[in-house]
Amino acid sequence: MMFLGVVVLLLMLVFGMPVAFALGISGMVGLYTIGGLPMVEGILRTVSLSTTASYELLTIPMFILMAEFIIVSRIANELFDSAKTWVGRTPAGLAISTALAGAGFGAISGSSTASAATLSATTIPAMLENNYNPRFASGVVAISGPLAMLIPPSIALILYGLIADISIGKLLIAGIVPGILVTCVIILTSVGLVTVFPNLAPPGRAYSMGEKIRSLKVIGPMLILITLVTGCIYLGIATPTESASLGAFGAFCIAVFRRRMTLETFYTALRKAAATSCMIVLIIICAHIFSYYFTLTGVTQALVAMVGDLEVDRWVILMLIIIMYLILGCFMDQIAILFLTVPITLPIILHLGYDPFWFGVVVIITAEIGLVTPPIGLNVFVVSAYSNVKVQDIFIGVSPHVVAHILVIILLAIFPAIVTWLPETVR
Repeated sequence: MMFLGVVVLLLMLVFGMPVAFALGISGMVGLYTIGGLPMVEGILRTVSLSTTASYELLTIPMFILMAEFIIVSRIANELFDSAKTWVGRTPAGLAISTALAGAGFGAISGSSTASAATLSATTIPAMLENNYNPRFASGVVAISGPLAMLIPPSIALILYGLIADISIGKLLIAGIVPGILVTCVIILTSVGLVTVFPNLAPPGRAYSMGEKIRSLKVIGPMLILITLVTGCIYLGIATPTESASLGAFGAFCIAVFRRRMTLETFYTALRKAAATSCMIVLIIICAHIFSYYFTLTGVTQALVAMVGDLEVDRWVILMLIIIMYLILGCFMDQIAILFLTVPITLPIILHLGYDPFWFGVVVIITAEIGLVTPPIGLNVFVVSAYSNVKVQDIFIGVSPHVVAHILVIILLAIFPAIVTWLPETVR
């Protein structure tokens, strides 16, 4: 019965069926084979309300709306200019500025695709004008966009928290240190490439201290938003849902203050946020239909028992799970991967004695890699569309960063306290 549902799901995904409908239909087919039409009708009557009644689910539309208002304010452009003023003269200065702008934009948006699109339109033209190698420049942008998946507020981490049924506040805090670590790895990889291949990027111009100080004016609004979101969660002042609402309101005020908000842009932001939120909520509802089917087949329990009987070190099982995520990331949407795999892999991880917050961060980093690896590589196609750089050139340019990200995963596996120590201090 489990095999039938999975085959139906995979066939629909292969033929281009939207993730939500593929999950829902395959779940209903599976439920019908178990309990017939009465079971399917009973679950369909209750699943929508039981799934969407979660208070924490409001976090998602609020963070998405916050990201849309941030895009309207065009603050990412000035984040890049500010970083360029401070580090532009160093080797790979504009690439470093791109990574810093990606981290800054990720800290106030939470949307990987929006971050990649914004950085592509802002940073790639600047790098190409300064004679940067197109492959190198586009590769840095493609890998910097997914930082929004890791640095709070992160929609991906929120979805993982909802699936795993763990504290979303602590999970968002758990992404801070790894997010900083990954940003530093992107910077070090870029500097290393330019050191070995100096023709990839010429040195940039120097800026006076006065210009550097004036460029910091853009940091103020960003710090306010970070305080409203991450700071309030960490200090226990507000719940993640309340912090998301404060962040959306703060982003709206910034767009108004910068005179970017009009009735047209306001309506567009609301429409895009509503459309994205509805898509995610529909995926969550349909994933719950599939998870009912999964639970009734007893596959998860059987897998946990089987793993418990294996006479191998837990590191071997962890390595196989991470490799599975890396392979799936090459072919499937990251949201689909979360809903399809976490209900299966998380019980195994917990059985092996690993921390669920640590595992969530590792899964998100593997999802970042999936966003820039062929053949799907969504962020690569986004960067190509905005920059007119060939897709194959971007895949080549991002490949050293993929290797560096895999090394980060190994580092986090060896030293899990990198992830877990900060959430333990949350009030």
